[in-house]
Amino acid sequence: MPPTLRERTVLPPQDPADLVRFARGLSDAEPAARAKLIGPDGSQIDIPDDLYAVLRDVVSALSQGMAISIAPHNTMLTTQEAADLLNISRPTLVRLLADGEIPHTMRGRHRRVLLRDILDYTERTRTERRTTLDEMAADTEDDGLYEATIEARPTR
Repeated sequence: MPPTLRERTVLPPQDPADLVRFARGLSDAEPAARAKLIGPDGSQIDIPDDLYAVLRDVVSALSQGMAISIAPHNTMLTTQEAADLLNISRPTLVRLLADGEIPHTMRGRHRRVLLRDILDYTERTRTERRTTLDEMAADTEDDGLYEATIEARPTR
């Protein structure tokens, strides 16, 4: 039977010196043909490159004093948890839910949001912002505004 996936948060250690040395060693190390996980009993398992990159990021973040949360994509969040992830207020999130920007479900009188829907919204808005900025830069270039100079006025 596979282990149950659960959400958990890993806090940085009180004395991060060992972790800092480990993180420095990871960043300085030459990439091997294939990373391996070696258990206490000596058993070895090859680690896929993507997972190795995630582990490096986790160690780096912990060594810098940041906490790391690990959660499956199907984790249900409260509106406050979702708002915290998006770095917006809870009322703003509720408005996004009401407008249909982010899917949600109702549990009684309480809204619940899937973590994957929050991550999808984040990626979708990031892509929309990037596209809009690219269009604005192209319009500015087409209008020749990059060549326009503004004379600086003395401030004093």
